[in-house]
Amino acid sequence: MVAIAATSLGGVTGAIAAPDSTGLQYLAPFYTEADLTGDQAVDEADIAILMEALGATEADATWSTVAAADFDADGTIELTDVATLSQRALYDDGPFSAVEASTLDIQKAMNSGTLTAVSLTRMYLDRIAAYDDQGETLNSIISVNANALTIAAELDAERAADGPRSMLHGIPVIAKDNYNTVDMPTTAGCTCLKNNQTDADSQMVEQLRADGAVILAKANLDEFAFNLTTDSSLGGVTNSPYVRNQNAGGSSGGTGASIAANLAVIGLGTDTGGSIRVPSSFNQLVGVRPTVGLASRDGIIPLALSQDTGGSMTRTVSDAAIALDSVVGYDPEDPITAESDGNIPTSYTASLDASSLEGVKIGWVPSIVGNNAAVKRLFAEAIADLEAQGATVVEMEIPGLSTVQGYSSGSTNEFKHDLNEYFAKFVTDPDVPYSSLAEVIAAGDYQTSRVGTYNAREAITEEKYQAWMTQHNAEIANGEVVLTSAMDSYGVSAMVYPTTTGQYSTGANNRLSPYSGMPAITVPMGTSSTAIDGSQIDGAPSNIEFLGRSYAESTLLGLAFDYEQATQHRASPVLFPALAG
Repeated sequence: MVAIAATSLGGVTGAIAAPDSTGLQYLAPFYTEADLTGDQAVDEADIAILMEALGATEADATWSTVAAADFDADGTIELTDVATLSQRALYDDGPFSAVEASTLDIQKAMNSGTLTAVSLTRMYLDRIAAYDDQGETLNSIISVNANALTIAAELDAERAADGPRSMLHGIPVIAKDNYNTVDMPTTAGCTCLKNNQTDADSQMVEQLRADGAVILAKANLDEFAFNLTTDSSLGGVTNSPYVRNQNAGGSSGGTGASIAANLAVIGLGTDTGGSIRVPSSFNQLVGVRPTVGLASRDGIIPLALSQDTGGSMTRTVSDAAIALDSVVGYDPEDPITAESDGNIPTSYTASLDASSLEGVKIGWVPSIVGNNAAVKRLFAEAIADLEAQGATVVEMEIPGLSTVQGYSSGSTNEFKHDLNEYFAKFVTDPDVPYSSLAEVIAAGDYQTSRVGTYNAREAITEEKYQAWMTQHNAEIANGEVVLTSAMDSYGVSAMVYPTTTGQYSTGANNRLSPYSGMPAITVPMGTSSTAIDGSQIDGAPSNIEFLGRSYAESTLLGLAFDYEQATQHRASPVLFPALAG
């Protein structure tokens, strides 16, 4: 990749990094739809072509080569079209702040030379130092990558020589501490695994690194991802960055709190029964639970593999789409990912259209909204916002819905079997003296207040596990049939509901996605108000969740993006502002 000549068109000044023929997946469609050279980016070459075409009209033989940049659709290429095109180049040399910075903001600043991966990484390391164990003591991080600045420096050198690998080049990521990482121990929050240094990354982490991400730190979680709060023997308790005496959700609460407080750009969580979406709702984040089979779980400490999936937790839908592009695909170590073949688009960013809701039919079920005054008000406003964006929102009755919501989680019957398999495959560090759940329990090297939970899961026999898997796989298949059939019957593209039906309490809606295997994306829909709702907790966040057919992540991202752009509900926590200097 080469740096090309400076331009001063439309307020863009300086050298713009141009992608080579391999194509850099820029954010579509805004940053690609007027690409005139076919390299998947708007850059100096496109602007030069348009400058040469000034005055061209649709009657000219060469019109087709520049028609995409006729932004005002008047059939003539004018200076206003050139200025508009220049504004679609990924370039920004203005002031930069790490607070609420998106991947797009960062790539623009890095392309302009006003920001480097090293300086960005240092900003987030400084925020972790200032806020995680000091000040408001967020307590969201278990370990920090000692090699982060070295990795960032190597990525800066690579960018200077060859250009960025992808939109994730130099982007700091915080992974929940059940993802294997070669440069930090993987603990699941348990003292029993405090020295569990694996010799390979989880597949999702490996793919993020391959795209240039900096794995900055590992986040606290509820121990072994048991509960929908965050409390572990190694990491302690993580609370909300918004309402400090309330829980951050779980089990990915450390990821949720850290990304909400701007300690990195992108977070990785895992979701068995709500563990991405609940903390996303409590922390005003976008959370993606993909279709089970879209991304590999290999190298992630399991809770219940019939339901487990990894996904992103971000401040914007666009960052969620960029992250999803990186982590999906077939992995022979996780055979269910073979089902993703033919179901992955060239880029999920192509669905990010602010008119995605126009003409779309969406369903909702009144009986699952709940009774909390704040949540009911916010959800009613969300329905009105969807309709204002052009969607038709219809009430649904779904036979069998309560049955699906009432299924039991696999976290009891599957945990021992799946964890012991993880131990056998990945726990090779001699400093970890355990090879099974039974040995951990015998040593008492875990959160002993949960001894009953541990003992109950250890008591599951292989026979009971096998019988459970037969039953539960049938239940999940039925859940997909029930929900998909209802969506087909009503002709809807997605269902919506409140992710959580109370203030810092969950409800049962989080079960629909794991008990069907279908994808769900949660997006902020506002906060409670004591004055308006009579709420006991002022400022408690709530999210709306979009549920779609299996492998319909592109559709859901488009709908979520349109809703997000129209409403802009996310707010940064005021107790974690930009650092001085």
